[in-house]
Amino acid sequence: MSEECTHDCSTCSAACASKEGGQQPENMKEPANQFSKVGKMIAVVSGKGGVGKSLVTSLMAVSMQRAGYKSAIMDADLTGPSIPKAFGIQERVKGSEFGLLPCTSKLGTAIMSINLLLENETDPVVWRGPVIAGTVKQFWTDVCWGHQDYMFIDMPPGTGDVPLTVFQSLPVDGIIIVTSPQELVSMIVEKAVRMADMMDVPIMGIVENMSYFQCPDCGKKHSIFGESHIDEIAASHGISTVCRLPIDPKLAAACDAGMIELFEGSWLDDMVKAVEK
Repeated sequence: MSEECTHDCSTCSAACASKEGGQQPENMKEPANQFSKVGKMIAVVSGKGGVGKSLVTSLMAVSMQRAGYKSAIMDADLTGPSIPKAFGIQERVKGSEFGLLPCTSKLGTAIMSINLLLENETDPVVWRGPVIAGTVKQFWTDVCWGHQDYMFIDMPPGTGDVPLTVFQSLPVDGIIIVTSPQELVSMIVEKAVRMADMMDVPIMGIVENMSYFQCPDCGKKHSIFGESHIDEIAASHGISTVCRLPIDPKLAAACDAGMIELFEGSWLDDMVKAVEK
């Protein structure tokens, strides 16, 4: 087995024991629940935490709803779930003989998160990696998602068990990389790009969160965390779609109040077009 093995034989050309005797590579994709029909699945990823993946996931799902599509969110960040809070969902997931039924936001986004299964939303998820990865897989196989045009997966940071499980087991159509303007951004993007290449998943674009602060009085934009180099980094990897999210207290307040669906802003319009294509 190669040291760079991703455990996904479907994308590998190397000769190893797994392919002895001319065996065909095993398809590791898990079937969806029989009551699920999802058009496209987009994973929102980053090489590190704290850059705003949950915010971008929420804004993209809301933006697709506004564009006339049915959207859903799978909250795969089990140890740091925040999607239900942003959408103001406090109810618990219900089940039937056919599977679990996701909760629905006020404007129609279907949402599945571990917080919707816990007795208290502040209860910690103290599980080992394989258990967490298996639970995320069940979010796909055991949840009756119904008909959804787009599903966005809020991924945990890094390239560990959960991202590997998602890319191997779920039919991911593309990824959106989220980053910030700090100097280590090139390393963060590089990790995400290399992971996408290893898993043979196309990159839809990059969102730079906390890109700037726009003064409400004079309208001037200030680069609080330093000048951005995201355009050069994106170009070096052949990524054409780049969006920038500002430091906006209104966005933070909307998330805290569970009213993210009421956000105003066109920052992600280009990403919406890229996902539509």
